[in-house]
Amino acid sequence: MFVKKLLLPALISLLAACTTTTTPKHPLIDASVKGDIRQFGGATRLKNEHAPAVKHVILFIGDGTSDSEITIARNYVEGASGYFKGIDALPHTGSYTTYSINKDRTIDYVTDSAASASAWATGIKTYNGAIGVDLQQKPRESILALAKKAGYATGDVTTTEIQDATPAALVAHVSHRKCYSPSSTAKLCPNEALENNGLGSISEQLLDARPDVTLGGGYASFEETARAGKYKGQTLLAQAQDKGYQVVTDRQGLDSITQANQNKPLLGLFAQGNLPVRWTGPQAVQGGSEMAAQRCQNNPEMTASTPSLKTMTEKAISLLEQNKKGFFLQVESGSIDKQNHLANPCGQIGETVAFDEAIQAGLAFAKTHPDTLIIVTGDHAHASQIIPTDSPSPGKTARLLTQDNSPMVVNYATSTGSSQEHTGSQVRTAAYGPGAEQVSGLLDQTDMFFIMKNALKIK
Repeated sequence: MFVKKLLLPALISLLAACTTTTTPKHPLIDASVKGDIRQFGGATRLKNEHAPAVKHVILFIGDGTSDSEITIARNYVEGASGYFKGIDALPHTGSYTTYSINKDRTIDYVTDSAASASAWATGIKTYNGAIGVDLQQKPRESILALAKKAGYATGDVTTTEIQDATPAALVAHVSHRKCYSPSSTAKLCPNEALENNGLGSISEQLLDARPDVTLGGGYASFEETARAGKYKGQTLLAQAQDKGYQVVTDRQGLDSITQANQNKPLLGLFAQGNLPVRWTGPQAVQGGSEMAAQRCQNNPEMTASTPSLKTMTEKAISLLEQNKKGFFLQVESGSIDKQNHLANPCGQIGETVAFDEAIQAGLAFAKTHPDTLIIVTGDHAHASQIIPTDSPSPGKTARLLTQDNSPMVVNYATSTGSSQEHTGSQVRTAAYGPGAEQVSGLLDQTDMFFIMKNALKIK
């Protein structure tokens, strides 16, 4: 007994020493924020942004897409034991924080798409509604602008209007996200209007930013006329053509393009507003969980003349890779969010499937071009949740029949109004390629800016 009393403290000390000296320390992850979250880079969480140099970076954004939206779509399409060949195939995963900052410098725990896109596009937190500007409404240079300046080809692809928040944050600087055109800019953010010596509407700034490839919807804004400057009285479409843009409006026109660069950039406008969604189905309603389970249907508005997100992604890659230095490309499936707002589960599931197909196209390229970094994430969490099939809900519900031939009830309960609201949860991140291990653990949206910037060795 006496010997045991003598040996026990020594044994405990020895075990403690072994534990201390052998516990591995991750060289990258330090999930505490490094500085003043209101300053450039202050909200980042990654300990050391030191990605190996790559030639190409592709950033895939599912708007309004968190684990809940992915799980709903996976259950419906692949079954509970299945997986998506794009979204679920990336080897490094984690999550990031998405909060924004109010103009009074307090925290807003539920971001909108504008503030979130501005965070990864420019590396700084800002207020909801801001596009490419900080809290003082000062323009911040985007990763696309920096990549272009460094000699890379650049692309911006979406299923929404190309003036919408996620694509706009790469090419514009406005104080209000809805300043799409000259008329809306004059009304909503007059300080940015050309007639007031501002930078102009998002559409006008896009033409000046001049990505090599821009694909999406938003044709209606280009039908408006400029109110000042060299092109005063002319439509923005005429302005684009005068500036050398190749303008296409359907799948056939897109297929005909063989080159896109700074001499002749490509502008694809495939809808007046947002592109049509792939699927339609039962709208979530009060008491919808008690209805018979239904399947989704093809949307007749999605015709062969409208390119899919996969098609646009493949075309953008094929054009951008002609640049010998490499490229930066952002691809967004934007209507996952919009259908979530509408409490339309089939709409959001179909757009998640389209997102997965586009990611698969990116991965196919990366597997033959190992100097490619692919990052997949969402911009914020949203309303849709899977709830028990026999549980009454105060929200809106829809009952779907999944691939497992089992009913799944999707619930929306973040608003009593016509539009469901975002939620403030952290969002999944995933990556493939050189430096992909950085996209793991807990990050912040602003970390993405620095990961991509350093991967492309941009100063």
